[in-house]
Amino acid sequence: MGRIKSTLVKRTSRQLLENSPDDFGKTFEENKKALGSILSSKKMRNKIAGYVARIKKNTKTIINDDEQQ
Repeated sequence: MGRIKSTLVKRTSRQLLENSPDDFGKTFEENKKALGSILSSKKMRNKIAGYVARIKKNTKTIINDDEQQ
């Protein structure tokens, strides 16, 4: 099983995606670079970048599945 993300990480990730969804991609590396200037904490930046990548990947899959049906 995977690790559980805190509410702070989830809430911040969702807020960032609502405010600027085009700034983030589906990979961890892209998101880490995008968050580099926003967050000073390296640990928090990495957690949020990973969670944003996961959200972007999952929403893309859900949208594609809906279009095929």
